[in-house]
Amino acid sequence: MALVHVAVGVILDAQRNILITRRAPNAHQGDLWEFPGGKVETGESLSQALARELHEELGIAIGRTSALLEIKHDYGDKHVLLDVHVVWEFSGEATPQEGQPMAWVPVGELDRYAFPAANEPIVAAVQALFDQA
Repeated sequence: MALVHVAVGVILDAQRNILITRRAPNAHQGDLWEFPGGKVETGESLSQALARELHEELGIAIGRTSALLEIKHDYGDKHVLLDVHVVWEFSGEATPQEGQPMAWVPVGELDRYAFPAANEPIVAAVQALFDQA
């Protein structure tokens, strides 16, 4: 089974809320909340993929980012490598370009949302990042 490489953005607003979106019901891990992003295409760098995906999904242009963590996860029917970056700065107003539900959530409330198993370490890493801030 091929490994699907995914660029993931943990997007912060000025109040340090985190943007999450909900997966379509018919998608893999459907109806769960996630951090936006998508597949890294052949010949594309990670930063190019992150910029493209966040523009396609949310209509934003990313500015300063930093690596947060990498997660390999086996769902049984799919292997994923999530390459997660914090998006500290962006331009434009984040709006759901694909009609997906979207929410800005305080870091301390992220655990109130149901995420795919591969996203759970992201929640923990973000909470740890801001516990130290």
